[in-house]
Amino acid sequence: MFEKLFSESGLSLDRLRAMLEVGASGSIVKAANSDPVRQSQYSRQIKELEDFFRVKLFERHDKGMQLTHHGRELARISRFFLLGLSNFQRGCLSEDQTFRIAGSTTLVQQILAPVLSALPTTMSNRFILEPAADDEIERRLHDLTLDFALVTRSALSRPLQLKEIGKAKLVCLVPRRLQATRSAAIKAFANKELALVLATRELSGPSIVTLAGIEPNLRADSFLSALIALESQRFGTILPDFLAARLIRFWQFPIPNHSAAKITFHFAWNPRLLRLNPHVARTRDLLISALTEKLQALQIHK
Repeated sequence: MFEKLFSESGLSLDRLRAMLEVGASGSIVKAANSDPVRQSQYSRQIKELEDFFRVKLFERHDKGMQLTHHGRELARISRFFLLGLSNFQRGCLSEDQTFRIAGSTTLVQQILAPVLSALPTTMSNRFILEPAADDEIERRLHDLTLDFALVTRSALSRPLQLKEIGKAKLVCLVPRRLQATRSAAIKAFANKELALVLATRELSGPSIVTLAGIEPNLRADSFLSALIALESQRFGTILPDFLAARLIRFWQFPIPNHSAAKITFHFAWNPRLLRLNPHVARTRDLLISALTEKLQALQIHK
């Protein structure tokens, strides 16, 4: 059945691992931690893989190395295979499993970290939290370098799957020192007469209303960064209601002309992960339940 695959040398688990490590780091030097012996080994192993498959697996450029189309496909197959072996080994040794979970900076700090820290300490699962943008999350879910994620996108490319677990309203905040009354703040916001700080990355998802024509004076990488800038009392901003709930010294109101603007939260995973390890479904379901309960506790459903 596999006679041709093993009829010549050049294919091995070590070589496949070297390809994955170089592909993930973007260079042989980084993958080898600047160890010249390992650099030479990785370079040789990648060359042997390319000779074995008779295709180019990497494109070399000034900044490092990037997987080619063939390289990405081989990396996907190899990662799936090695993850399967790793899961089998953990099962045989009765070892704990570590899951990587990602979300935006705000979601990691405000939702994921509190939920995971509240899970029973007797659980055999371990978790690693990783802040990441939605584009990176989608790519890494496909690559199986992430296990789960909390995202605000309404759709991801196949075969990735999503489950809606909550919503948050978007509200405007204007420092009271800038506008004497709430009605004046609404009017100034609607007429674009305010200096604004906006978390443009976390407001960029297609599940969020397009805020056409609003040009911020300051672009923040997260709602939490926008919140820090807001405390200077020099800017207005847009935040999810669960971040705005306890703020004082600010006028709060729905976004003018977009009063129903919301963020929808989805739990995301790759179903291939479950095929590698069916027991992961229990962890997925536990996380979905705990995250849904957390969002409800934040009074997101209004």
